[in-house]
Amino acid sequence: MATLPKFDAQATQQWFVNQFRGLNPNDPSTWPILPRMSLCVALIVAIVAALWFVWLSGSADELEAERAKEITLREDYKKKLVQAVNLEALKKQREQVQQYVTQLEKQLPSKAEMDALLSDINQAGLGRSLQFESFKPGQATVKEYYAELPIALKVSGKYHDIGSFASDIANLSRIVTLNNLAVTTGKDGGLTLDATAKTFRYLDQEEVAAQRKAAASAPKGAGK
Repeated sequence: MATLPKFDAQATQQWFVNQFRGLNPNDPSTWPILPRMSLCVALIVAIVAALWFVWLSGSADELEAERAKEITLREDYKKKLVQAVNLEALKKQREQVQQYVTQLEKQLPSKAEMDALLSDINQAGLGRSLQFESFKPGQATVKEYYAELPIALKVSGKYHDIGSFASDIANLSRIVTLNNLAVTTGKDGGLTLDATAKTFRYLDQEEVAAQRKAAASAPKGAGK
């Protein structure tokens, strides 16, 4: 019966040591097989570790970005959920606002109705037996959606008639306000009211388009 050769651990250890002796670091191609394989394995491990580290760093940044996105989406979901729950109430509020806006627009005369409104103001004074000393419409100031027309007026008459005139102006179907009021006593014992009446009219579509075009063509920072 054949016997197996005895394993010599010391000789094997010496062989391993000899494999790594006298290695030329500038020319790995001359190394024995074991050092070359060890170097290849070390390089592979280093490359894999570096790639793993880079991938983990990118994944961490991506994870943080996704977490921030999740928080934003949750907040957006909560807002939309509240809106969905209150949708019917919001629709009713919108309808009420639209009705209110329509009602206010009806109180603003159009360009064609301005002459009639000026006549109403004049008739309000004459109806209270007031004497108009001056009635001068000024230059209209055009805003984004409406125009403001100031009217410098000066009327004289009795105390109660002037008070009733101011009340009649406030109760006109169109919006008219009295500003910068100054009341003085006349020589005949009557009173003189010096004021600026302001009325407003909405712009027609052409005027609104012109306003928007002018605002778009205006240089930036011109209004600062």
